[in-house]
Formats: sequence, structure tokens, C-alpha cells
Amino acid sequence: MVDCQIRPTKVTDERVLEAFATVPREMFVGKSQRSIAYVDEDLPLSGGRWLMEPMVLARLAQALDVRMSDHVLIIGGATGYGTAIMAHLAGSVISIETRAQLVEKSQETLVSIGTDNAAVIKSRLCDGYSKEGPYDRILIEGAVAHVPEKLLDQLTPKGKLVAVWRQADAPVGVASLWCRAGDGFARTPLFDAQTPVLEEFRAKQEFVF
Repeated sequence: MVDCQIRPTKVTDERVLEAFATVPREMFVGKSQRSIAYVDEDLPLSGGRWLMEPMVLARLAQALDVRMSDHVLIIGGATGYGTAIMAHLAGSVISIETRAQLVEKSQETLVSIGTDNAAVIKSRLCDGYSKEGPYDRILIEGAVAHVPEKLLDQLTPKGKLVAVWRQADAPVGVASLWCRAGDGFARTPLFDAQTPVLEEFRAKQEFVF
């Protein structure tokens, strides 16, 4: 996976490459999917979640430029694969999910592979988790039509957030990096990605009550 999918897509950070070579991706999918765990595409999980395409996740991780001293927030961590990757790169990781089953499953898997610097917490994705903030880096594991200001406000002054920006009905999303710029935030486009949109981050007009 690293040599065939990730290196050829301009991922050169050796720490990122090592993390992807080390974390067993097959542990984060069901038994029926383990034979396809390393395919270069998003894999459907339970509850409307997806295991992000390896290349996209790797390029987002590289864009974050995570340091061992960093405190990282993962939003929509699903079964915990991205959390495990970030735990290899950062000093501490908080991962949030809305579904108790996913929280329990991801925590169990992280413990089973020896990850001891990450915690998985049940929380609304759009709220982030300010109790453990501020964060040096934030990764949203899915595409978004908007990024709530309350999430950006949980970043440190030099913090960074990455996600795939995907507007309603757009055929493709744009992986993007958000950083502080004066009193607000600036979004820098990075590359195109087909990442599925997280339900909690669809455009407001798409919600049905």
C-alpha cells in the first residue's frame, strides 16, 4: 500500500509513510472486508461512516505537518484507523464519534494494537470537543460542506485543520487546509478527492427535520 498507493502521490514525509506501514489497516474493518482493506478507495463502514482512502488520508496527514509535541483532534474517527495513524505522529490524540458502538469498537481496536496515547469520546461531530482543547491539529475524517466556526475556534493560534471541502452535488471534493489569518481563517486548496460527505457536515439547507 505504501509503495504502490501512497509514495506515488507526493507523500514524502517519512514519519507519515512509517505510520501507514506500521498500522494494520485490516484491524479497522469487519472480517468480511479484511481481504480488501488495502484497496485504494473509501470502504463503507456501519452507521454511514467510511474508512478513508489511504492516499487521501496520507496526504491530509502530511499537510497537517504533525509534530510529536502536538495535541490532535480527530472528528468522525469511525473505527479508529485515522486515530491510530495520528497517534504515531502526535503526542496525544482525542477522537470523537457520535455512535456509542463505534466509540467502543475503535477504543478496543486501538488498545489491541498497543496505542496508548489516544482516547475515543462520544460527542456531536459539529461541536468538536473543547473540554480537551485547544488543539494544534484537527483532522475531519470525511468530506464537509461547511466547517463550523466553533471547530476552528478550538485550534491553537498556530493550529491547522484539514478536511475535504465538498459542496452539494459537486462531483468531486477539494482537500483543504485551514489556518488562522488575522482575525479569521484562510482555506488553502490542496488536491481533489472523492471522499464521501459526513452527514453531520452537509450544507444546512440539506437537513430534513
